Formats: sequence, structure tokens, C-alpha cells
Amino acid sequence: MKASDSLWQAIRSEAEDAAAADPVFGRSLTSAILSHDDFPTALADLIGRRLGNSGAECARFTSFARAAFSAEPDLIERASRDLRAIALRDPAIAALLPPLLHYKGYIALQAWRVSNWLWRGGHGDAALLFQNEASNTLQVSIHPAASIGASVYLDHATGIVIGANAVIGDEATILQDVSIGRGSDLPARSPRIGRGVYIGGGAAILGDVSIGDFAKIGAGTVVTSDVPGGCTAVGNPLRLTNCPEAA
Repeated sequence: MKASDSLWQAIRSEAEDAAAADPVFGRSLTSAILSHDDFPTALADLIGRRLGNSGAECARFTSFARAAFSAEPDLIERASRDLRAIALRDPAIAALLPPLLHYKGYIALQAWRVSNWLWRGGHGDAALLFQNEASNTLQVSIHPAASIGASVYLDHATGIVIGANAVIGDEATILQDVSIGRGSDLPARSPRIGRGVYIGGGAAILGDVSIGDFAKIGAGTVVTSDVPGGCTAVGNPLRLTNCPEAA
């Protein structure tokens, strides 16, 4: 059984329990979750609902998402890992249904995964349409040419901007008002962020810099130089603390 199949079973079970406990909420759960046969169709529908401002727009975004998930099933496996990452890392939540339905950072990330698929397939205009609507409705702007791993958590997810060609590794956690993109130096290059990196609210990571695995970027920190793995970066100008001792 694929990870997404077991995740879908868990989501449906939570939805059935929630609908039985609250019949009023249960009506919305039927259309959002219980009327769907699998996770890809439910997720595509949720993306369409969040990005579209009309029935026609909802249908268009849903259609793009369904096409992406059908053509590249790994997108759904990554979406499954992203959702489980929230339940693991957010101390305020232990279930799967609330972040799927209510965490805009999760939907924004999955909309980006569709836009990235479109971009890689040569459909640049459609990809940028996804970016624009996610920015307008969810306050998260991720360029379709960025590269983002799995098990990524966009926490609170207001004011996040990730530029073209930025690279973000697996298991990253990114809080609100974070900017990751090119600096003013030429040639303009984008940051490379490793696995398990934590980026606090209001941080800016700019230019041709590398953030090592499991580094932490403090709230409000401005990063314009490399941060070694395992270190904590704070302040502006940046200083490093808590770095692992060299072996």
C-alpha cells in the first residue's frame, strides 16, 4: 500500500468521526472529503476551491491539479509527506484533517507543486497563474521554477516569498513573512537550503548562499552569507551560535 493510500484512509476515518459528532460541519465534510474516492481527487478539489473565485475558476484549477497528480503520482506522495509533517511538528495539532482543510500553507505548497509540474512541462503561463492566485488568496508566493523537497511545513504562511531557482530541502520548516530569493549582486543567484532547516518568522535569505542541513535561522535574521549545518544564525548583521564542534 502506498503512503498516500494509508493517509487517505486515516483522513476519511477522521472525517467520518467529525461528521458524526457535528452534523452541521459534516455537510461540508461530505463535499470536501467523503464524496471523493481517493486523496488526489480530494486534494485537487481543495486546491480549486481555495484558488478559484468563481465556479469556472475553481473547475479550471481543479482540472490542472488532477492532470498533474495523474501524470506524476510522486506529487501525491510528497503531498502525503507534507501533511504528515504538520502533524509531527505542530504541537497544536495531532490529526490530519484540520491542516488539510484549514492550513493555507499546506494548500499553497500543493498548489506550488502543481505550478512546478506545469513549469517543467513548458506551460509557463498556467504555472504563473497558479503563483499569482496563491499569492492573492493565500499570501504565499512561490515561483514555479523553485525547487522544494518533501515533508515541508509552511507554518502560519502569511507573507512567504520564495523566488525562482531557490532550492529548499526535505523537512524544512518556514514561518511567516520569510523571503528567500536573489540578492542584488551579479550574477544573481538564489539560496540553497538543506535538509531539516528551520527558518523563523521575518527572516530573509538572499543571494548566492548555502544553508547547511539542520541549521536554524532566527526570527528577523538577514542571511547574506553561508550558514554551516547545525548552526543557529541570528541577527542583522548575522552571527552564528550553537555550531557543532568539529570532529
